[in-house]
Amino acid sequence: MKTTEEQTVNALHTDWTMIPVEHLEEGIERQMVVGENLMICRLRFAPHTVTQPHDHPHEQMTIVERGRALFTIGNEQKVAAAGDVLHFPPGAWHGASMLDEEVILVDIFSPIREDFLPIA
Repeated sequence: MKTTEEQTVNALHTDWTMIPVEHLEEGIERQMVVGENLMICRLRFAPHTVTQPHDHPHEQMTIVERGRALFTIGNEQKVAAAGDVLHFPPGAWHGASMLDEEVILVDIFSPIREDFLPIA
């Protein structure tokens, strides 16, 4: 059996400046890093952008990197600000309205969101 040092590891070390930016729609940009079972998306939202409430079968954690957003979580609304972390279990109803400033969110999904991947 090979030791950890002898095994070939396909690890990635990068920074967000090296990750391509996708322009999804007016006021929304996304960057993605995709692993085998996990993906991370960094999203930039212009002020007052609204993401419609939705659900999906993926577990999601969101880190607010910059700005403030009003999140809808089920039947509740909560303001989240830079440094806050939100957890959405699979099937959780959620959405967000950006407040008066640019917002950067880092979303982590498991399993990966196949619907976000380019069609091969």
